[in-house]
Amino acid sequence: MKKVLLFVVGVLSLTACNQKGGNSELMLAQQADSLNRIIAQKDNEINDMLGTMNDIEEGFRAINAAEERVSVARQGEGASAKERIQENMTFIQQTMQQNRELISKLRNQLRQSSVKGDQLRRTLESLTQQLEEKDAQLKALQAELQAKNIQIEELTEQVTGLSENVSNLKEETHEKSQTISAQDKQLHTAWFVFGTKKELKEQRIIEDGEVLRSNFNEDYFTKIDIRVDKEIKLYSRSAKLLTDHPASSYRLEQDANKQYVLRIENPSKFWSTSKYLVILVK
Repeated sequence: MKKVLLFVVGVLSLTACNQKGGNSELMLAQQADSLNRIIAQKDNEINDMLGTMNDIEEGFRAINAAEERVSVARQGEGASAKERIQENMTFIQQTMQQNRELISKLRNQLRQSSVKGDQLRRTLESLTQQLEEKDAQLKALQAELQAKNIQIEELTEQVTGLSENVSNLKEETHEKSQTISAQDKQLHTAWFVFGTKKELKEQRIIEDGEVLRSNFNEDYFTKIDIRVDKEIKLYSRSAKLLTDHPASSYRLEQDANKQYVLRIENPSKFWSTSKYLVILVK
């Protein structure tokens, strides 16, 4: 009877291990699918924002060309020259309005997007700066035309409104840039810890043979920027990673004192499975 009971217990234990392994494989597959969806979403968002940026740059090129036509027309005389100036100034005003709307659209795209970064923020600031500089140029051009009795009533009203909108846009851009900077920093933050088995158990990082199961001491971890911190000295001649990270993304090497150093060669790949790193040392 005892032999039968021992056999049943052994079968149940083997089944539980197989189920655990299957759940682990399913979890990894689900994480991979989730990462692929995130990558596809980011690609679409980036393409949309690049399209908006191209439209804005094209608008500025058209404005510059129209300003050159105004300069040429001012050298002429008579009603024909005045008509050409008025037509081009009206075109400039309309294109400036379009660029203002496109910059506002880009700001909203960036605010709602999951893609955050300093480069996108700097691009938005640069476009806003160009809009502000062009507004100043148009004011100077308007003053020159008025001195020559070339009156364009619509331009006066639109430039005033444009000046107010640019001021509001600068304030909003500053606020959004601070938010983007914070989000970007969070996106590239990770945590690591190394210690003996006893130390990790005391901090509940290892509990019942499992790593980071629940209620572990997060304050025991060290926070790093994954773009900067790519080498972690472990000060031990024995080291083993307890959290899952792709093997091809890192190397464990010994220094001159035979102590291990973790070198992360592909940070985005290394941290793709977990933003927490646990290393067992002796």
